[in-house]
Amino acid sequence: MKTLPISRYRFFQKLQPLSLLKKITGKSVTGCLQVFSTSGSWSIYMDEGKLIYACYSEKMFEPLYRNLQRLSQQISTLPGGIKEQLRAIFETGIENQAIPNPDYLAICWLVNQKYISPSQAAILIEQLALEVLESFLNLEEGSYEFIPESFLDDMPKFCYLNLRLLVERCQTPQSVGVSEREASCREVAYHETSPTSQSHPPQLFQINQLQPQAKTTPKLPRTNGYKPAAYSINTNNQRGQQIIQPLADKKIYTIFCIDDSPTVLNAIKSYLDEQTFSVVGVTDSLKALMQIVRTKPDIILLDISMPNLDGYELCTLLRKHSHFKNTPVIMVSAKSGFIDRAKAKMVGASGYLAKPFTQGDLLKVIFQHIV
Repeated sequence: MKTLPISRYRFFQKLQPLSLLKKITGKSVTGCLQVFSTSGSWSIYMDEGKLIYACYSEKMFEPLYRNLQRLSQQISTLPGGIKEQLRAIFETGIENQAIPNPDYLAICWLVNQKYISPSQAAILIEQLALEVLESFLNLEEGSYEFIPESFLDDMPKFCYLNLRLLVERCQTPQSVGVSEREASCREVAYHETSPTSQSHPPQLFQINQLQPQAKTTPKLPRTNGYKPAAYSINTNNQRGQQIIQPLADKKIYTIFCIDDSPTVLNAIKSYLDEQTFSVVGVTDSLKALMQIVRTKPDIILLDISMPNLDGYELCTLLRKHSHFKNTPVIMVSAKSGFIDRAKAKMVGASGYLAKPFTQGDLLKVIFQHIV
């Protein structure tokens, strides 16, 4: 069990979970509501008033494994040993790293490897959110805070769920048939992603301010360089049905690293799973350019401070090459000031990774640019 900081206990008070959820939904806010109790903590991530993910700190991966097992009966691309594979990469591999949501990274990885489609990831996230909300609604005492900036800000998004309607499903009597409840939730959870949908707030969990009516354009998963299958949740003619898209074979992503320190290169190689990533490390920046042209990597990690040819100069040369105009280039440096980041942007860098970095930091920046 994870131990809460002693400061959390000083602010424990009587909580009204519904009131907390009304606040973050009614104002159409973006960020993360974190709620702490003696038994654990809840994180509810919002994007413009819509729920994009929710998790509970205790046994974080168990609900994911349980729902994947359920989905595996309908998704032929999920291999039998996926639980062990996820556990090795995202539980054992980063258990000592300061990363908030390895479970969300695991979902991104499943999509990245084409084990599930973005629309199937949306179904998975919906089911996980329901489990989290059901336990959250029973909370009586704790402390909370809202964080405007969260771990998921720059990560791919697979769904935008109506929190009010999800809560309604949690409050639906258990006597209602399981299939009927699932079909109902599928309709309401994605209700506002359809341009023809109209919201009729029911009596339970009334909220005065929902998403502005003029905002009717459906939101699709955010991606960088990856074009997923169509967002196949149909809430009109095929309610409750899951449309399974045929998925291609999984891809091994080539990560090209240029750093004059062999220690840094070895750390990057040890952080990245060889079943997902092929890491090419080079210490000489002058020789790196031709090797990059031959390798044609999916993402480039480029140290700034190097002799002969520094990272800024090398990035400028890469952007002049027609094949690498859109290849993600991540600048890696111990300097993380505003001027350094601005210079990286000026030469066409896609992102910035400050040294020293953890495995979680590295995985996050990679998933931001290849999923």
